[in-house]
Amino acid sequence: MPLLNVENITRNFGSTRALAGASLTIERGEIVALMGANGAGKSTLVKILSGVVSADGGTVHLNGQPFAPHSPSQAAKAGVVTVHQSTDLVGAPGLTVADALLLNRFAERSTPFFLSRASVRREAKTLLDAAGFSLPLDRDFGDLAAADRQLVAIARAVANKAELLILDEPTASLSGEESRRLFDILLRLRAQGLAILYISHRTADLQAIADRALVMRGGQVVGSFARPIDFASAIETMIGRRLEAARADTRATTGPVIFEMRNAELLAASEPFDLSLHEGEVVAITGVLGAGKSRLLSAIFGVTRLAGGDMSLDGNPYRPASPSDAIAAGVAMAAEDRHRSSLMPAGWPGNSLAATISLPHLAKWYSNGFLFGRREQREAKEAIARLGIKAGGPLASVWTLSGGNQQKAVIARWEAEPSRLLLLDEPFQGVDIGARHDIIQAIRARTDRATLIATSDPEEAYEVADRILVIDGHTLRPVAGGASSLSAIQELSA
Repeated sequence: MPLLNVENITRNFGSTRALAGASLTIERGEIVALMGANGAGKSTLVKILSGVVSADGGTVHLNGQPFAPHSPSQAAKAGVVTVHQSTDLVGAPGLTVADALLLNRFAERSTPFFLSRASVRREAKTLLDAAGFSLPLDRDFGDLAAADRQLVAIARAVANKAELLILDEPTASLSGEESRRLFDILLRLRAQGLAILYISHRTADLQAIADRALVMRGGQVVGSFARPIDFASAIETMIGRRLEAARADTRATTGPVIFEMRNAELLAASEPFDLSLHEGEVVAITGVLGAGKSRLLSAIFGVTRLAGGDMSLDGNPYRPASPSDAIAAGVAMAAEDRHRSSLMPAGWPGNSLAATISLPHLAKWYSNGFLFGRREQREAKEAIARLGIKAGGPLASVWTLSGGNQQKAVIARWEAEPSRLLLLDEPFQGVDIGARHDIIQAIRARTDRATLIATSDPEEAYEVADRILVIDGHTLRPVAGGASSLSAIQELSA
């Protein structure tokens, strides 16, 4: 008898069918990868298993018993715990790791009203020892790196006797070394009999740990692949079509220089470097978390200042005092966290697809102070066709779109007006391989500008760029042979 048996689950949101009869099983002591393009139904399935939403039809059995939780806490008590990519709800600054581990216990009625610090620490250590984890119990949760926050969430799940652990993009914010540390722990938990449903767009992650891969498309599970997993076939099953070769045809850097940095220092103590970007060129910068990728893009966009050195744009001195200065000069940027930096909150005016695209261009498009929706809607319709955005129309809220389609909307924003330099910080984070392919095609179709991309994934850099640089210690280093050797890039950026 499988641990989890899902049969013919359906779920509609208004006229949108999110799940159209999805079925799957998960055995004890196995790691199952759940693959699917954005909008395939993965998130809705996880929400049903987590008790966030209920199914319209079908059945779910856990340990042979009907399972229909009405809340995440009810699902956790039954043995199903979900650890999301964001760990903001796992703990908070001011709480120790020990506090974060025992948050569930604090909410129980049987917990004494008064607890000593020693007793909290002692019980937390007991939980960690039982789970086989090692974490700094007295460290402030707010000071933990993303990897350790993930481990706190997983340790709490294991301590509460979870039988099925659902992980949603757990390595999206982790370095290579942190990801390997997480994999070692997951493999150990699998050996102890824990079942793991692992959701990720990174095939390297799935190759490292998955026993089996399930592929979703159109709200159904349409494929199952046993280890060794044929990811080429799995990806084609996922998107319903064959992909062209993963690597883009690189272009020689023969166009004029658009942007230059000379003797640039990101920090006062960092080694200076030079950077030149040519018209029509796509350059990727990769490196571990904290190496300086985002800081470099922020300095070019006027969010922060260089500690030293000079910049020029089209041969003229360039030193923006703010992002508005950068935009006025022809420099555009899509920041790493699209939800915080690029999308208006749900429920606010301006959260439609059309308004998302027009937001930074309002002063130019509507200089007389009157807003007319024709220009916005025209640009949105063109973006839907050009980028393959799956949306109900120009006035659809961006919060109803999948992550990949949200990112396409952000890219479309900067496609709507000419620019000389486009900066993209982690543009493929949380984006499935089909949407990534569409975004890469759109980026490379523009030859009237230079594009600089920061990504922590060497494979993404290899797939999109004409030329690749590795950043280490806040300084840039070229890769021998340009972008021709993925193994060299992985070695330098590890």
